[in-house]
Amino acid sequence: MTATIDTVAAEELVRRKLDELLAAYPPASTPTTEFLGARFDAGLAWVWFPEGCGGLGLPPDLQGLVDRTLRKAGAPDETGRNPIGYGMAAPTIATHGTPEQRARYLRPLFTCEEVWCQLFSEPGAGSDVAGLATRAVRDGDEWVVNGQKVWTTLAHTASFGLLLARTDPDVPKHRGLTYFVLDMHAPGVEVRPLRQMTGDAEFNEVFLTDVRVPDAARLDAVGAGWRVAMTTLMNERVAIGGGVSSRGGGPISELLGIWRERGGGTAVERDRLVQLWVASEVLRLTNLRARQLRQAGTPGPEGSVAKLVSAELNQRIYECCVDFLGLEGGLLPTNYVMRRPERAGFAGEDPRWSFLRSRANTIEGGTSEIMRNILGERVLGLPGEPRVDKDVPWSQVPRS
Repeated sequence: MTATIDTVAAEELVRRKLDELLAAYPPASTPTTEFLGARFDAGLAWVWFPEGCGGLGLPPDLQGLVDRTLRKAGAPDETGRNPIGYGMAAPTIATHGTPEQRARYLRPLFTCEEVWCQLFSEPGAGSDVAGLATRAVRDGDEWVVNGQKVWTTLAHTASFGLLLARTDPDVPKHRGLTYFVLDMHAPGVEVRPLRQMTGDAEFNEVFLTDVRVPDAARLDAVGAGWRVAMTTLMNERVAIGGGVSSRGGGPISELLGIWRERGGGTAVERDRLVQLWVASEVLRLTNLRARQLRQAGTPGPEGSVAKLVSAELNQRIYECCVDFLGLEGGLLPTNYVMRRPERAGFAGEDPRWSFLRSRANTIEGGTSEIMRNILGERVLGLPGEPRVDKDVPWSQVPRS
């Protein structure tokens, strides 16, 4: 009975705070940054975060109530502008950051006054992130960082980056890593665009040359970088593939729109459409179940499942969109001038553009091959791939 009363009281608290927020800051007339700041201060950014950190210390299932209410009220949603910040940096800082780091970073992250990026992958360490070579050498109260990162989404708009660097090369690769918050405007940080087949340069290379990072910007202990990175990566998979859209929403809605505009199609095309719709609905229900399990405190393998399935399903759906468009499917409505987008994702884009962009889905955030390895080994209990360098000091591992 007590648990029921507490649950009811928690929901009443959230509803009251939502009413107060919308009354004091009407979304239609309040600047986006001001509204998001007020939402953070009310504890409605992430309700399960501690008070003062954008949360209320309440069960995470109440976040659904917050999101639905604010979406219905027309409140701003800046997830696409700061996807790394919302999906990866915030939970990592909340889990591993000091009180001072939480106070410094979380609010401007949520208001998007400070955008974040992720500095993990390198030219020689993509699928094997733990094999990275970027070095951080201690110099008093600072660390001097040298190296190169690649495929860094929105690095050109970012204020800060989640940096994983090697601080001890003489121990096995997973044990010699440390995690930092990197000021993307610090001397020695150079961001170069990577142009994609869409014409955009959403991704970047980042070169780090004698960049000085204060030890106060370190997350968790020296050498604990892999543990912190696991928090980031687990949240990344959920952020990329774990969204719960409305029934028939997301990419499948674009395919349905094309079908209706054409006035239907052949029986074969209709069968293809229905199969994709069913697959989309199965993914939606899987994500819904995964969210409920996370809220109950029993997260399962659904994050990796959703990342794998959503990546490949997106490609199939947008391939079908292009096929249904016929000859028009080969005409990308752009002059192919390189853009430097300020948002990530597919919202509002032409399905022909999305067809090209979706090719990256099976690479970014962990390749489909890596996702299959994770599911095979950790869920199905299949034998792992040979890892001959697991217990070898990183400095002794041969590299090309």
